Amino acid sequence: MSGHSKWATTKRKKAAIDSKRAQVFTKLAKVITIAARDGGGDPTSNPTLRMAVDNAKSKSMPKENIERAIDKGAGKGEGANIEEVVYEAYGQGKVGVIIECLTDNKNRALSEIKSVLNKSGGVLAGAGSVAYNFTKRGEIVIDK
Repeated sequence: MSGHSKWATTKRKKAAIDSKRAQVFTKLAKVITIAARDGGGDPTSNPTLRMAVDNAKSKSMPKENIERAIDKGAGKGEGANIEEVVYEAYGQGKVGVIIECLTDNKNRALSEIKSVLNKSGGVLAGAGSVAYNFTKRGEIVIDK
């Protein structure tokens, strides 16, 4: 029994679902913005952007949000400038790790990464100290 008002229960469920969708849409918009910035705003000539747009459409992202993210990446829109940064670190047991991030604030991203590394027994390394051990072959994405 939900008490006196079914609307209160419905409202809480809807708010939770909307919050999760908003998080997914934000991540997808960042990827679209970066792809548009790096390769241009035309999905037909930019395969990375086309893949990001297809992924956003599969998650039911509204067309206006996709267009806004493309415009922002192509320099037509306004707002925070999202950058891609790469950090090199040594994890627990001196395992080399390369961390790639999309952020609108480099300082905040750096402090969060340092915090995670300190909690897990890792340490941030200098530029080039880990990268020479790696060759980019693919990408592993882990969902929560």
